[in-house]
Amino acid sequence: MYATQALTQLVPLAADELDKNKVTPGVLGFLVFAALAVGTWLLMKSMNRHMGKVDFEETPDPAAEPGDTDGEPAEASSGAGTKATASGKG
Repeated sequence: MYATQALTQLVPLAADELDKNKVTPGVLGFLVFAALAVGTWLLMKSMNRHMGKVDFEETPDPAAEPGDTDGEPAEASSGAGTKATASGKG
């Protein structure tokens, strides 16, 4: 209860000294922004380290025909590329 009474007494004093044309974030705003920037940098550094450890090898598509080696890609079962003909005209 005493803290709210103290704040209500200080608000009119701050209004007299406050110039609305010269309001800046101040030191606290800079410290919060700097902490966010450092945190973001650390997260990106950690992500790069973890992504470097990833060993990803793509497995071949089981729907692809292994005997089709005439230079054209095998058509997937999802229907991708069904409009293209063997001559390349569409």
